[in-house]
Amino acid sequence: MGGSYPPQSPLLLIPGTWLDGRLFAAQRQALSTECDVQLADVSRSDSIDAMAADVLADAPPRFALVGLSMGGIVALEIQRRAPERVTHLGLFDTTPRPEAPERAHARVAALEAVARGDAESLVRDTLAPNYLAHANRTDPGLIEAVVRMALDLGPEVFVRQSIALERRGSREHLLPAIACPTLVLCGAEDRLCPVSLHVAMAAAIPDADLVVLARSGHLSPLERPAAVTDEIRRLLSRPQPES
Repeated sequence: MGGSYPPQSPLLLIPGTWLDGRLFAAQRQALSTECDVQLADVSRSDSIDAMAADVLADAPPRFALVGLSMGGIVALEIQRRAPERVTHLGLFDTTPRPEAPERAHARVAALEAVARGDAESLVRDTLAPNYLAHANRTDPGLIEAVVRMALDLGPEVFVRQSIALERRGSREHLLPAIACPTLVLCGAEDRLCPVSLHVAMAAAIPDADLVVLARSGHLSPLERPAAVTDEIRRLLSRPQPES
């Protein structure tokens, strides 16, 4: 199915909070023979603006961009700062909105658990089950993958990323200005960033396709790896608008 994506334009993947490149392991493996797949580092800074600056400083001159959750928020900021560098945009299981009060309350509790040294139980018992679709919440492989990513990144990364998310502003006003081919994708059972958010995002972006994946929650690249890979391929095959 591949081959149509120009090799001079890499694919840049941005993971979400307390997640690393293993989130996109299946996509990286499948697409690496078709294009240069790179992973963005969003572990160093404590604001969305600074994360976007970090990614742009490390990125090639032009690239396709896919971000999940916090990675999607960073992707929107990158698109705002350097739209001429982004050839295609994927916004997965994410939101353009600021922190909701109920999420802020849950974030405080999570930070307190990490400060007590309860990071593993937080991820294993609370975060991972909330991330996954109902049928996947008892999958030991998926749970362990989420736990290992978080523990390997460490509590300091979680604190920095939590601060960034708590302090972020709305990016809804940016959506109508996005001119590149865009894929808005989410799991049908995403409880953190529900389908309704993605419907609204896709409606606001002029050249956006909307995909809702059954049997998936907030971590669609892990939960539906083959389907997500196919949708990224489809995105990358879309022609760019005439300049």
